[in-house]
Amino acid sequence: MIDFILHIDDHLVEIVNDYQTWTYLILFLIIFVETGVVVMPFLPGDSLLFAAGMLAAQPNDLNIWIMIILLLIAAITGDSLNYAIGKHFGMRITRFRLFGKQMVTDAQLEKTHSFYEKYGSKTIVIARFVPIVRTLAPFVGGIGRMKYSTFITYNIVGAILWVVGITLAGYFLGNIPLIRDNFSKVVLIIIFLSILPIIFEVVKEKLKGSKAG
Repeated sequence: MIDFILHIDDHLVEIVNDYQTWTYLILFLIIFVETGVVVMPFLPGDSLLFAAGMLAAQPNDLNIWIMIILLLIAAITGDSLNYAIGKHFGMRITRFRLFGKQMVTDAQLEKTHSFYEKYGSKTIVIARFVPIVRTLAPFVGGIGRMKYSTFITYNIVGAILWVVGITLAGYFLGNIPLIRDNFSKVVLIIIFLSILPIIFEVVKEKLKGSKAG
């Protein structure tokens, strides 16, 4: 999984060579599962979108706009499915275990709850750019019975900002030699920037706790 994430550009080239037009469906399914299945928060999101944009900029049969439209649909329907799972099955899903390990930990849920406490409904938009929280936010919104009209509005806005923004960034920046030749480092930077909000919240809570002590 780590190798797939760090070298996702190479793997996508292999997928295009092997599956050609079916690449659209493969990308759709990865984004749909990452956003729609609460026990799959470890799948790549940001790096996949960036790499997909890079790939569409190279000479091949992939069209950037078809890709963006399909990934938008995947992101919106994925979040909607996750919301429905949270609404109808709730905390029972969090006890799901794979290979003996709890796939959704209490700590991950707590982080997501703290995002809701701070940002309210806007969490659905902000969470798009934060790994793990991106997968859990619509699920927690469903558990909390967020009004669906509110949820779908923020869901669509967040999907547009996330998919269009990162995919086009890959499309326009990915062929710059410095970025193309150091893609694994770029992925690490993307991951670091994605988790900065979590790091910031943890540091702030630690400082608050030390002051209180």
